[in-house]
Amino acid sequence: MGSGKRGLVAAAVTVVCAVTVLGVPGTAFAAPSPTPSASPSPSTTSNDDLEAVRKKLDKLYHSAAVATDEYNAAEEAAEQQSAQIVALAQKIVEGQEKLAELKKRAGAAAAAQYRSGGLPDEAHLLLGDDPQAFLDGTGRVLQGQRATKGLLAEMTRTQQDLEQYAKDASAQWQKLEDGRKAKAAAKKKIKKQIAAAEKLESQLEEEEKERLAELEAEAAHKAQTAWLDSGILKDIKGEASEKGRKAIEYATAQLGKPYEWGAEGPTTYDCSGLTSEAWASAGSGIPRTSQEQWKQLKHIDIEDMRPGDLIIYNDDASHVALYVGDGAIIHAPRPGRTVTVAGAGSMPILGVVRPDA
Repeated sequence: MGSGKRGLVAAAVTVVCAVTVLGVPGTAFAAPSPTPSASPSPSTTSNDDLEAVRKKLDKLYHSAAVATDEYNAAEEAAEQQSAQIVALAQKIVEGQEKLAELKKRAGAAAAAQYRSGGLPDEAHLLLGDDPQAFLDGTGRVLQGQRATKGLLAEMTRTQQDLEQYAKDASAQWQKLEDGRKAKAAAKKKIKKQIAAAEKLESQLEEEEKERLAELEAEAAHKAQTAWLDSGILKDIKGEASEKGRKAIEYATAQLGKPYEWGAEGPTTYDCSGLTSEAWASAGSGIPRTSQEQWKQLKHIDIEDMRPGDLIIYNDDASHVALYVGDGAIIHAPRPGRTVTVAGAGSMPILGVVRPDA
């Protein structure tokens, strides 16, 4: 691909510099081919064995990513449920105050009716000095009776509302508890998968780790090359929106910061934590997880992709990255890595979504 095979560092610099001119056609990003060591030291581990290790690590980190999405979803749901519980508690307090006031008014009405009771209406009419005043008073009594009925009806409705608020609050508490258990289970799974991956990597010699890194780079380069060779960039000519530029500016400023599952910055990120915060900085709130970003945001054909869009990866939407143009993405890869620039086609693409569609 000639000039398309630029080094990763050069591509990163290009991305940083291109923030103000996104969307302008340029040289396609391609990860560099790994440079073999001049004189590799002897190793009992074959490349086939290391390739098996690489695939095993990919599987473990993928499982951790899926569990991280589950954890983040439970965390987001817990925040929403807590807010709903607070709102319901406020409604209950207001309802109780209203009911107390209605009971006070009903008591006063009952006392007034009692005081005006005693003789039947006919006696009041015969014994009274002013029949017209009696008739006027009778009208007021009827109005008072109707008002009392309305008061009792409102008390009944308020009591029913309070009962419903209590049921809703109880249901939200149960959801909150279920979410807490789901979050704890996801956290346990994440730690288990990451610990297994770290243990597997710790068993490798330094030279084997270097060769493993080369194999990872080769796999990413092969996938990116195949994606670029399809001619896809010829059709991708969209320019970033104003919000898209702001999202990329944010993501670019996070380059080099460590990956941490469940993190949303400002010092560490997971993949969807980075993309959601990048777009939040641009003024658009989007779902917290990559799976919900895939479900809720507008789907865009790859040919219509523009800088600032989000690329969703893997069949289960377990990874997400911010497309920055020129065939490149910025993403938080996995535990042990940092926010970095990579080839957009270096992982299996599920689809593209647009936060500001």
